[in-house]
Amino acid sequence: MTVRLNPVAAAPALMKELYDSSVSLTSKADPILAELVKIRASQINGCANCINMHTYMARHNGETEQRINLVAAWRDAPCYSDRERAALGWAEALTRLSEAHTHVEAYEELKKHFSDEEQVVLTMTIIVINGWNRIAVGFGGWADPAALKAQAAAAA
Repeated sequence: MTVRLNPVAAAPALMKELYDSSVSLTSKADPILAELVKIRASQINGCANCINMHTYMARHNGETEQRINLVAAWRDAPCYSDRERAALGWAEALTRLSEAHTHVEAYEELKKHFSDEEQVVLTMTIIVINGWNRIAVGFGGWADPAALKAQAAAAA
C-alpha cells in the first residue's frame, strides 16, 4: 500500500474531531457488536487498514476467532444472534446504499431488535466507519493497532 497523504498531518484538528467523535460513539455501543459491524462495512469497502484495526479491537474486546472469521458470511453462520444479524444486515444495507434498495427490509428487521436510540447509535457507527474506510482507502493509510494503542498509553 502506498501512502498518498497523511490526513492527520494535513488537517490535525479536523482528524482529531473525527477521532473524538468515533470514540464517543464507541462508548455508547455494545463493543463487540460495534466491532463486528465495523469489520463487515470495512470488508465491503475493501479497507485493509480498518479490517486489520477492527479485527484487532474485536479480539481485544473478547470476540472469538470463529466469529471474526465468519462475519463476511454471517447469513450462513449459526454463531450470530438475531440481534447481531439485524445489525449486520443494516450495516450492509447502508454501506451498499447506492447498489440496491435493501435498507427498507433491513430496517424492518433492525427495529425488531433495537430501541430507537440504539438504532441511531448503530447508524452513526456505520456512518463513521464508512468515513474512515474512505479516508484510509483514498489516502492509502495504514495504522498498526498495537502501535496506536502504545502511543495512546504513552500520551495518557
